[in-house]
Amino acid sequence: MKLLETLTQTPSVPGREDRVRAVIEKHVRKLFDKVTVDAMGNLIAVRKPRPAKKTGGKKKPIKVMLAAHMDQIGFLVSHVSDDGYVRVNPVGGFDTRNLFARKVRVCTSGGDLPAVMNPGGKPIHIASEEEKKQIPQVSDFYIDLGLDGDTVKKKVKIGDMVVLDGPFNMVGDYAVSQCLDNRVGCWAVIRAIESLKHHDCEIHAVWTVQEEVGLRGAGPAAFGVEPDIGISCDTTLCCKTPGVPDEQRVTLPGAGVCLKIMDGSTIADLGLIEDVEKVAAKKKIKCQRGVLPRGGQDGAMIQRSRTGVRTLVFACPVKNIHTVTEMSHKDDLASYHQLLAAYLTQL
Repeated sequence: MKLLETLTQTPSVPGREDRVRAVIEKHVRKLFDKVTVDAMGNLIAVRKPRPAKKTGGKKKPIKVMLAAHMDQIGFLVSHVSDDGYVRVNPVGGFDTRNLFARKVRVCTSGGDLPAVMNPGGKPIHIASEEEKKQIPQVSDFYIDLGLDGDTVKKKVKIGDMVVLDGPFNMVGDYAVSQCLDNRVGCWAVIRAIESLKHHDCEIHAVWTVQEEVGLRGAGPAAFGVEPDIGISCDTTLCCKTPGVPDEQRVTLPGAGVCLKIMDGSTIADLGLIEDVEKVAAKKKIKCQRGVLPRGGQDGAMIQRSRTGVRTLVFACPVKNIHTVTEMSHKDDLASYHQLLAAYLTQL
């Protein structure tokens, strides 16, 4: 879990993925034959086939693209007031009910600064009953660095990255942290490749940028890779929690990695899903199917690239998604990289 912890504690919002990209690149250099960064900032690593034995044939290997987005939801500084309060613009989707009284990190060129986030308005002691019921918009929140206005203006610039600040912990059977969406996918790809000894396919692992603001990095990467098969490696909802009907739970915790049938952006290739399920059954690795009514992931852009690509989606069930207390069951984490590696081995 140490690598996953490091990934979750490395701030990188859409358009500012350089810090987490450096962490990933450090871990994968020795696992791949070639590692590059494209103009968008995607980290692209190529691993040629490692056949178990020489066949003497000249059959062209299947080219597989693995895509795991490395950005997290966050904010960019949009204004600094004369008295030192910072306003931000969201990059990614937030439920403002989860933003009250949060610790944040303001990431500047001079280093990360601790701060707190709160909405403007009256505290409970002097607020009216009507005011207490109001749910603020993101634009109502401000960042307080505890410094005077002149100091803040010297340290913080428009466009600086701001992220929610929460620790990584193991709580019972779960890893708990901010941005398990999608540091889990990034981690699972690394772990899967680490365990591969032999494979006949050509693997193009891409840690993509700007997924949270419209799947912007995966499209150009897929256009360049020209894969035969695309595998989006992401997370999905796990709503086996109070207040959510069973028919809306999407996945079950501890039942294994989800093979996503469809979401708001992609309808996966059923033949590929069935192939993976056969591998899972043979290797006795947990997995489950899931349908997400809304939302999307990088598989959409891979699937629609050039003349089209057969695509499937691996997704780790996550409770409390898009909060600082996202939770992933240890069995789902384990099955994720185990099944991904097993499937790559048999291609």
